[in-house]
Amino acid sequence: MIVVVGSLNMDLVLRVARLPRPGETVLGEAYETHPGGKGANQAVAAARLGGRVRMLGRIGEDGFGRTLKASLAQEGVDVTWVQETPGPSGAAFILVDPTGQNQIAVAPGANARLAPGDLPETAFREAKVLLLQLEIPLETVAQAVALGRNAGARILLNAAPAQKLPSSVWQEVDLLLVNEVEAAQLAEASLPRTPEEALDLARRLRGLVPQVVLTLGAQGAVWSGEEEGHFPAFAVRAVDTTAAGDAFAGALAVALAEGMRMRVALRFASAAGALATTRPGAQPSLPFRSEVEAFLGGTG
Repeated sequence: MIVVVGSLNMDLVLRVARLPRPGETVLGEAYETHPGGKGANQAVAAARLGGRVRMLGRIGEDGFGRTLKASLAQEGVDVTWVQETPGPSGAAFILVDPTGQNQIAVAPGANARLAPGDLPETAFREAKVLLLQLEIPLETVAQAVALGRNAGARILLNAAPAQKLPSSVWQEVDLLLVNEVEAAQLAEASLPRTPEEALDLARRLRGLVPQVVLTLGAQGAVWSGEEEGHFPAFAVRAVDTTAAGDAFAGALAVALAEGMRMRVALRFASAAGALATTRPGAQPSLPFRSEVEAFLGGTG
C-alpha cells in the first residue's frame, strides 16, 4: 500500500505563445481545467502504474472538489479519507508555452486546512511507502511522517515547494526527491549547471537524509545514497512538462514498494516522467504501467 498525504487542486491551464515577463500581459488560447495538485497527481500516477494507493487530503464544498474526489476514485485510489471542508478547493493557475515549459501559481484553498487531526492512525495500516509533498501545512506533514514511521512505511518526501523543515521531520525521511531549484534552495547553493554539479549538491543534501534523488529535466536525474550516479533523460518530444515531476514521484513510490534497486527504480521513474511530458494536462498526461513497459522495451 502506498499512502499519499497531500494536496488536491483543480488546474486551470492556459497555453500561450511565450511565458510573460514581469508586468507583461500575453494573450493565450481558451483555457482548460484538469484535476491536479501534487498529492493527487502522484496518487494517480502510482495507481496507474500498478500501486495500491490511499489518499488523504481536503477538498472544498464546491464543484471543483466533487470533481477532484471523483477523478481519484475513478482511478482506483482509496478516497475514504479525502474530506470536505467549507470554502473553495485548491486551484492552480498554469501557463504553458509551445516548448512545454510552464509557470504555476497555486491558491491552496482547502489544502491549507488539512490538519494533523485529519490523519487517523488506521489510514496508515499496511503502508509500505508514505509519499509526501509540501503543499499542505507543515505540522500536518510532521504528523504524517510520525504515523508513517509508526506503521513501518518507507518515507519518501518530494520537498516541493522547498521549505525549511524541523529536524524531527528530516531525521525520519528515508528518501528526498527534489528538482534542481528545490535542491539549491534547501542547500542554500547555486543552481547546478551539470549532472556533476547536481551530484555534488545531492551529496550535500545527504546531511539531511540517507538518500537523495535530484531530477534535472532534460539532463536526467542523479542520486546519492549507498550507491550514486547519473541517469540520462529519455529523448521525447515535450508538449507540457506540468506533471512530469509528479509522474516521476509516483513511479518512484511504486518502485520502492516493489523493492526495485535504485538504478532500476530511476529508469522506471524516468520513463514515466518522460511519457508525461508528451501529453497536455496534469493527470490526463500520467502514463499507465503498460505504456511505461512498452516504452522501456522499445529503448533497449
